[in-house]
Amino acid sequence: MKKLGFVGLGTMGIPMAKRLLGAEYFVTGYNRTKSKSQELLELGMEWSKSPRGVAEASDVVFTMMADTEALMAVTQGPYGILEGLGPGDLYIDMGTVAPEVTRKLAAQAAGRGAQMLDAPVSGNAINVAEGRLSMMVGGPASALEEVRPILEILGTSITHVGTNGQGSAMKIANNLSLPVQILALSEGLLLAEKSGIPREIALEAMMNSVIASPLLRTRSSFFMDMPDEPLFSVRMIQKDLSLALNMGLDLGVPLYTASVTNQLLTSARGLGFYQKDFAVVFDTLQQMSEAGDPRADDAS
Repeated sequence: MKKLGFVGLGTMGIPMAKRLLGAEYFVTGYNRTKSKSQELLELGMEWSKSPRGVAEASDVVFTMMADTEALMAVTQGPYGILEGLGPGDLYIDMGTVAPEVTRKLAAQAAGRGAQMLDAPVSGNAINVAEGRLSMMVGGPASALEEVRPILEILGTSITHVGTNGQGSAMKIANNLSLPVQILALSEGLLLAEKSGIPREIALEAMMNSVIASPLLRTRSSFFMDMPDEPLFSVRMIQKDLSLALNMGLDLGVPLYTASVTNQLLTSARGLGFYQKDFAVVFDTLQQMSEAGDPRADDAS
């Protein structure tokens, strides 16, 4: 059985590593804040003092980092993952970064005789716990087949989309629609509420209609009671939208809805909703609507 390593034990990384441990794999882990990994240590995970140490102890190394800066911090330098890779090892990044970053990492891994897969995931911590993530994988098909049984512990849908960097590109292309869908629902919901239909009734009608997608069903309760802990924060979804907009600029693809949605999310940040789930765009629209309610002028 292959020895696994996991670097980046945060909101998504912890339940992912927990499932791997539950499948009786030997897992070595590292996170900047060790205390967050206490539950995993109690379940049998070995601790390494550096990302390099994780790679040296493992045949397959996973990373799940928040952004490019964090990814570079754990992969580069004398204590980074790349320094710990050897011939025959496999490195799998499951976060969302620009395709050119992934291709750079793949080239660096190849220079040490290792291979890389970019396998960003679609889903949230609830989906992880249930083993229902979906993955869009770029890199050598043979490497994917080698670790497919391991990836199937984490997800039910694994799609090989092409070479290194194309998994990242696919995830970015997929994620731009998430806030766009939420914004469209928010506009319709607020329009219905302003017309006199109670929000919960309007939401019920919309979730029983053809517009209801898995994403909207997951977030439907958020429009009645926003949770304190986000499934996907404004900060993180704007990171993905920025990646999409940069890709659109490079490839000459107009991204009208992504651009407008990104501006609305910037307004949400301005209202103090930075760490809220991105479904908070409804609250943003609501506050903007109340500030400029045309009926106030009619009353005067």
